Amino acid sequence: MSRPSAAFSFWVSVLMPLCIGLGGCRSPSNLDSAMLSEQEMDGLQRIAPLHLEPVPDKELDAAIPALHAAPTAAQLELTLEECRAIALRNNLDLRVQLINPTIAAEAVSEAEARFEPSLFSNATYARTETPTSTALDASESKYVAADVGVNIPLRTGGRITLDLPVSRSETSNAFATLNPSYTSDFAVSVSQPLLRDGGARANMHAIRIARYQSQIVQARTRLEVTYMIAAVDRAYWRLRAARRSLELRENEYDLAVAQLERAQRMVSAGVLPEVEVIRAEAGVAQRVEGVIIADNDLRDRERELKRVLNRRGLGVRSATALVPGTEPVAVQYRLDPDRLTEAALENRMEMLELELQIAQDASTIDYNRNQALPVLALDYTYNVNGLGAAMHDSFDLLLDRRFDDHRVGLQFVLPLGNKAAKSRLRQAMFTKSQRLATRESRRLEIQAEVANALDQLQANWQRIQASRHSAALARRNLEAEERQFSLGLRTSTDVLDAQTRLAEAELAEIRAEVEYQIAKVDLAFATGTLLGEAAVEWAPLVPDTD
Repeated sequence: MSRPSAAFSFWVSVLMPLCIGLGGCRSPSNLDSAMLSEQEMDGLQRIAPLHLEPVPDKELDAAIPALHAAPTAAQLELTLEECRAIALRNNLDLRVQLINPTIAAEAVSEAEARFEPSLFSNATYARTETPTSTALDASESKYVAADVGVNIPLRTGGRITLDLPVSRSETSNAFATLNPSYTSDFAVSVSQPLLRDGGARANMHAIRIARYQSQIVQARTRLEVTYMIAAVDRAYWRLRAARRSLELRENEYDLAVAQLERAQRMVSAGVLPEVEVIRAEAGVAQRVEGVIIADNDLRDRERELKRVLNRRGLGVRSATALVPGTEPVAVQYRLDPDRLTEAALENRMEMLELELQIAQDASTIDYNRNQALPVLALDYTYNVNGLGAAMHDSFDLLLDRRFDDHRVGLQFVLPLGNKAAKSRLRQAMFTKSQRLATRESRRLEIQAEVANALDQLQANWQRIQASRHSAALARRNLEAEERQFSLGLRTSTDVLDAQTRLAEAELAEIRAEVEYQIAKVDLAFATGTLLGEAAVEWAPLVPDTD
């Protein structure tokens, strides 16, 4: 009887504790690598002040006269359709959302992979030395076995296993008929649950939930695309209103300067007193503030649109001025509230998401109802045996199928009480009832949103008509005031007031036109559609895994 060598025993005694130590210990350096240092911790408790450098008075005084004569920056004219296309390609928030469908699709693939067949194999070597008290028992034996097979999960919850084990045995028993002996078997076993975990519907539950979730993510992503398109449209029209407002404020400033020049000429001619020049100069100074506010508002609107577009070379700090090239369409439309409400209930992704969640709840109820059943499983195994003094003799006997086995088993488990499974079933039912109530609430919200959008659209159309009429009257009133001033019957203050009323009326007209465009955007969003004739197509984003 042979003994293990001294070198073998030495390496076993050394490597075994080392493997146990590496598997059970964790380096403190790995644990502390994400910790903040003491200096960084002190920085969390201190807020640094912001020091600003004041502008000298002489530079501040020189900045006001140069405001109106500021050089024009580079301009880029964009249509509404171009802005939509740029945002679809470059918007960072949208790029984040477009990855979600790809992740959800991988989750579906993961759920479907549970029914993939698997190949398994194992090998065993055993050597035993046992003291015996009789010559009938073997004191020393050697055993080598190998096994290879295929495991096939079934969509009904069952499992088919094909197995081919082979072995070689050698013993010191003098009465052994074959020494060494070779065995080879072929086994086919089938296991099928009949109640709990039985049936295709219960076992397809995880895949069904993953597919519903993938569709929910698709709906949410489409909603995010609609949000983004609506945000682009609103930012575009607000930018156009800001640019037109600046033009009107500059025109108001020019009118005030022209009034100052008229007053100076008439004072020089002795027609009017010198106080008219002072009044006109005060009017010019007041108009400068309006230009400053309008110019700052324009910059804010440009940055808002640039942030949404996120175009390379057109960042929020770029000096390029954006010029809207699409004119607003102020046309009254014939609107059918009932048809628009039906379109909203059909197209709104919130409703589709709720319907898919209700379908998920129904599948969960069926699954939990199945899990509340007792366990009843049927097992069947068919085995063919082979034995021989050599491996080929064993396989010959195996192929002859002279020795085969049949085994049938039945397992039954009945939980006493089964409270956990019943509680999960009730939770799923309550969740579905809650979701049904949410669907009805969301339906009413959508109907209210469509009604509000329709009313706002009609109100803004009426605002356009009223503001146009008001602007026409203000323009005629200014012309009359200027004629009266030329005759010495009105003061510069009267003319400047008329100019202000005209500017405010024209601004109201611009705001009404832009708000009408935004109201159309809101109506399209409320109905789950897109404003205009061009459709927008999007596709999930697949990141580069390298």
